[in-house]
Amino acid sequence: MNLQEFELEVLDFIRNNVRNGFFDTVMPMVTACGNLGIFWVAVALVISAKAKYRKCSITMLIGLIAGVLIGNLIIKNAVQRDRPCWIVEVQDMLIANPQDFSFPSGHTLSSFCAASILFHYDKRLGIPSFGVAIMIAFSRLYLYVHFPTDIIGGAILGMIVASLTIKTTEKYVFKNKTAVNK
Repeated sequence: MNLQEFELEVLDFIRNNVRNGFFDTVMPMVTACGNLGIFWVAVALVISAKAKYRKCSITMLIGLIAGVLIGNLIIKNAVQRDRPCWIVEVQDMLIANPQDFSFPSGHTLSSFCAASILFHYDKRLGIPSFGVAIMIAFSRLYLYVHFPTDIIGGAILGMIVASLTIKTTEKYVFKNKTAVNK
């Protein structure tokens, strides 16, 4: 059995053993929170209202932009991995069939990037953010639009992008730390 066959078995296990009416209603909404990183952009904008979170907010927005550029524009188009729902015909898709490639999961990348940045600046915000990130990532498996390795790759890449964004913004953007908090 090759990796793709194993991953399809994992997705089929989820469809055959986890799928239910409640999740069929909730998972499309959960995944929609990850569309264009909208949930994380909203979080960044809301927390920017408090001066103590402005660095975090700016770093999140920069990280989300970097994630889109690296993950969605560069890596997805370089790897060009077909999605599981393109390989296996799914009769009852709960969301529109995505038109872009599968690896890495952009929803997962943006979610883990944002959660990592939140965790860096405030663990009380970061810990529940990882819960949201995990839910968004799982929704992509549940909806049969990503392979498990797309999710793992997106999570790892999201944390790497977050780390690099934190280091870069601390070094170049926030040299004058008081200017950000005014």
